[in-house]
Amino acid sequence: MSEKQSNLFSQIKKKTNINPTDIFKVANSVQNADFSDETTVRDLVKKLSQMANKPISKEKEDKLVKVITQNKLPKDMNTLGQQFKK
Repeated sequence: MSEKQSNLFSQIKKKTNINPTDIFKVANSVQNADFSDETTVRDLVKKLSQMANKPISKEKEDKLVKVITQNKLPKDMNTLGQQFKK
């Protein structure tokens, strides 16, 4: 892992308390996932919420699932972060 990647994962762990190993496990589990499938996306959103120990409201979950399944994800991290704050 490069120093840049290491720093990124350190920042993620600091902000979310998610271990980089867990991030890789989730990433590997969704490599071939169908992100147009609502059930798949909803399960992923729930799993990530639990990993971060950040409860997510049904309304926010629905909104995230809709954005992801309709392939309307923001192109940058700042915009994505704003989606989670709403």
